[in-house]
Amino acid sequence: MKALRSGRKLSVLLCGYYGEHNLGDDALLQVLVSQIPCDWDLVVTARDPDAVQDLVAGVSTVNRRSLSDTIQALNHVDALVLGGGSLLQDGTSFKSLLYYLVLLWSARFKRIPILLWGQGLGPLHHRFSQVLVKHTLSGVRAVSWRDPGSMGLAQRWGLNVPMVMGPDPVWRHPSPVWKGGDRLILCWRPTLLLDSRGWSVLLEAVDRLSSSGCSEVIWLAFHADQDASLWNELRSRDLIPDGLCRRSVQMQADSLEQVQTMFSEASLVIAMRLHALILAAMAGCPTAALSYDPKVKAAAQLAALPWVDLNNPLNADQLNHQWQSAVTAQRDGSQIQQLKRDAQLHQIMLVEELEKLSA
Repeated sequence: MKALRSGRKLSVLLCGYYGEHNLGDDALLQVLVSQIPCDWDLVVTARDPDAVQDLVAGVSTVNRRSLSDTIQALNHVDALVLGGGSLLQDGTSFKSLLYYLVLLWSARFKRIPILLWGQGLGPLHHRFSQVLVKHTLSGVRAVSWRDPGSMGLAQRWGLNVPMVMGPDPVWRHPSPVWKGGDRLILCWRPTLLLDSRGWSVLLEAVDRLSSSGCSEVIWLAFHADQDASLWNELRSRDLIPDGLCRRSVQMQADSLEQVQTMFSEASLVIAMRLHALILAAMAGCPTAALSYDPKVKAAAQLAALPWVDLNNPLNADQLNHQWQSAVTAQRDGSQIQQLKRDAQLHQIMLVEELEKLSA
């Protein structure tokens, strides 16, 4: 029996950082869509609708860069899902936070049920931001948080809505079997935490690691618009050793499937990007984290993966030793399997709430 309202199927607006050429958010969208009951039609906010169509064929899209278009789309749906990532934060900009708050208040005004799926909460640097988000969330139907810090903040606020907490939803993404190989993959991003000396230490360690038994060093841009320029920037500052330059190849993946194949055939993935870390670990590939954000360190700790905090001074010898150990360590997939099971909590919340709405 298909859910109907006024003679039509029910539909849900999936709002997130979709169609922005970010492989991590692409993975989130694929997992989210796979968890929506099949009797719901989907509308997805997207900057690049073709990119979203390539991921999820047949869905409707609305221009996420146009707040008015997105609010207008609320007139034609029966639920709103804020899907994955940490959308309610002012670390990027207050303008970004305001976008989502206006959308949520518009949904409340139109009496559209709101679900937060796999969300992080914060950072919220300004007191005014905290007050706005707290009052906005009081009107949502249910929430699944992706980390204990977000859940704890919501509880301290006294948020009186149904809430659950599980690991990042991308732990539920399908993964290939690791075959092994001799490529080293870097999923790095620009960060203000590293000055020229910090980058030099990192690159020296990668040069030493890759000089023996490594056919290529792949610089994989996980966010095409933000990460692809990193190689050229570092090279223009003469920070990349000559040997590493010769072994290096820049790549932008055409699809998540291509990324997963690359991870399954790599000797080691060194990731700054959260979802690169998760997807590599799920493939069973030796993986190490460079944490520019607490969420990256938290994910590495949950998965028992080696990590380095980029807020602290770096040492090339220690980095090289850590990465060599990651390559040769005996792999135990039990913690990864537990994370996959725990991440199902997001799906359970989502399905239960949508089934209530369609009953």
